[in-house]
Amino acid sequence: MTESFPRLYARTRRFTLGIPRGFTVSPEGGRVVFLRTKSGTDPVTCLWELDAATGVERLVVDPLSLGAADEDLPAEERARRERSRESAGGVVAYATDREVRLAVFALSGELHLADIATGAVRRLTTPGAVIDPRLNPDGTRVAYVTAGALHVQDVATGEDLVLAAPEGDEIAYGLAEFIAAEEMDRMRGYWWAPSGDRLLAARVDESPVGLWHIADPANPDRPATAQRYPAAGTANAEVSLFVLGLDGSRVEVPFEQEYLVTASWNGHGADIVTLSRDQRTRRLFSVDTSTGATELVREDTDPAWLDIVPGVPGRLSDGRLVWVTVAEGGHRLFIGEEPVTPPSLQVRAVLDVDGDTVLFTASTEPTEIQLWTYSGGSLRPVTTEPGVHSGRLSGGVTVILRQSVQAEGMSVTVVGRDGASAPIASVAERPGLEPRVSLVRAGSRGLSTAVLLPSWHIPGSRRLPVLMDPYGGPHAQRVLAAGRMFLEPQWWAEQGFAVVVSDGRGTPGRGPAFEREVLHDLSLALEDQVDALQGVAALHPDDLDLSRVAIRGWSFGGYLAALAVLRRPDVFHAAVAGAPVTDWRLYDTCYTERYLGHPDEGHYEASSLIGDAEKLERPLLLVHGLADDNVVAAHTLRLSSALLAAGRPHTVLPLSGVTHMTPQEVVAENLLLLQLQFLTSSLGGEFRRD
Repeated sequence: MTESFPRLYARTRRFTLGIPRGFTVSPEGGRVVFLRTKSGTDPVTCLWELDAATGVERLVVDPLSLGAADEDLPAEERARRERSRESAGGVVAYATDREVRLAVFALSGELHLADIATGAVRRLTTPGAVIDPRLNPDGTRVAYVTAGALHVQDVATGEDLVLAAPEGDEIAYGLAEFIAAEEMDRMRGYWWAPSGDRLLAARVDESPVGLWHIADPANPDRPATAQRYPAAGTANAEVSLFVLGLDGSRVEVPFEQEYLVTASWNGHGADIVTLSRDQRTRRLFSVDTSTGATELVREDTDPAWLDIVPGVPGRLSDGRLVWVTVAEGGHRLFIGEEPVTPPSLQVRAVLDVDGDTVLFTASTEPTEIQLWTYSGGSLRPVTTEPGVHSGRLSGGVTVILRQSVQAEGMSVTVVGRDGASAPIASVAERPGLEPRVSLVRAGSRGLSTAVLLPSWHIPGSRRLPVLMDPYGGPHAQRVLAAGRMFLEPQWWAEQGFAVVVSDGRGTPGRGPAFEREVLHDLSLALEDQVDALQGVAALHPDDLDLSRVAIRGWSFGGYLAALAVLRRPDVFHAAVAGAPVTDWRLYDTCYTERYLGHPDEGHYEASSLIGDAEKLERPLLLVHGLADDNVVAAHTLRLSSALLAAGRPHTVLPLSGVTHMTPQEVVAENLLLLQLQFLTSSLGGEFRRD
């Protein structure tokens, strides 16, 4: 297992290949279109269709049959995949017409149109590499972006119309800017009108944003890649919005706030959501798309920040607003002006609005995410089994995705209007180990915590060195009732560690007050890791060796790992910090300012690491991809320079050509093994059974 798991973990993209995803349910509910690779080790994603009545699956598009064995992606598509953390290839995104009869997608920048019923695919000629193609509702035209210009092509004739051309090199129409894609979960920059004759389109001007350069030191003959990066306290891209008609009309939709969160069409026009720079005020406007005039529908404020909730705004068939905001201490679902969920049910996302029925996810227990519906004044749980659920709803047919600690992998079930169900198979690889995980509430704050022990360990037989394995930052969770979350932690446990994963203050699922405790001080995450460790040690007094405690993490988890050995060497004895944020002034505006405010407000020093360099007295391994355009390598290099200036020994592992993700098979495999070697040598002593 020691030799095989890291390689399999890397080859399967963390066991995500082969899992069905990207579901679209036809309006009548009879068919479900989805994405899936052919096996758990095949990185080429195909397009499939399920007949909901018979449960029969059919392969619609195989990219290999189209000659797409080696992808040559345009730079904009590589950036889009990096922002969405997409590690597979092939048809990784698609869009359909209203009736789900046609689908469009891009392969190596070429535009393809598929007839879903027959599987016939034809390539549409375009003047350049295609990004984010989308059909209009009746399937007669397809819009796409190339070289920053928004095009619309007539499917039947091939006539290609440039709807909006960039006025300069730093301008693009129809694409999401860096902040929207990385921090606001908005991966698109244009939206078709239901009539199919107009689009709402964003115009992004990046010229105000600071110009950074991502170099490739391993290949000095190659020029550095120039990138516009909006660092905290600096200018964002200027985003404006237009209604663009196929008749050549152009109507601006003005808005004042810094961020365009999302846009959508409704039966009466369009809705847009904007957010202030300090993220304490959010506005929803209805738009008269013929004039561009906007009317304020609602304004929410919060003294800390306002969350961006996926799936809103929505509209019921009668036009009533579907919304989520904080009220009476909870994230609550609103229909019109009325909250329809109790404060104890933390609403996480709206998944679909099907007529008068709203499908959404919510939690009463932070480690679980359940499916709920609201319809006709009634609130109803769709799922009740422990686990993590998601889904889709259309035509009265529900797709239910479920993960749990008890079951391996993910199950996908299509439930018809009559209650009959059909599975969509997962062909993901079996990991070869079973997480031995206990979910507990640990420490004085009752933190959601997972404890994993080796399968061969007899409780009380000996004390094991401890590995804290957090993400730990706001807006994300590691401790969920899903077995796939703990495959890598269990591998670490099999090497002889007692592994502890804990979600501290700032993480979702426990309500707004718990999330907002990290306001102006992200270093509080370290206090929570210590609290969780002490709590787990009290639950397992004979199993944990607190004289040998290591911590590892990536991104915010990497920041937290480095912070741990710098500020609490009395607790933590070694750390691996992967792609850590070391100076919050170097991270982006939207994320950083949400929690720490503007740099001029003075909250950055307490949460940054550079000033603590002279405190290092424990082994520290810093790992960073030199091609990382999210947490740039300067974070690690500046901390390393400060450590060197302070005379503090440490280890740096640069990963040439690697971004914030590590999808390369050999890199991902050996990175696990090198971390293991570093931690075992740093902590010393007996680790594994004979």
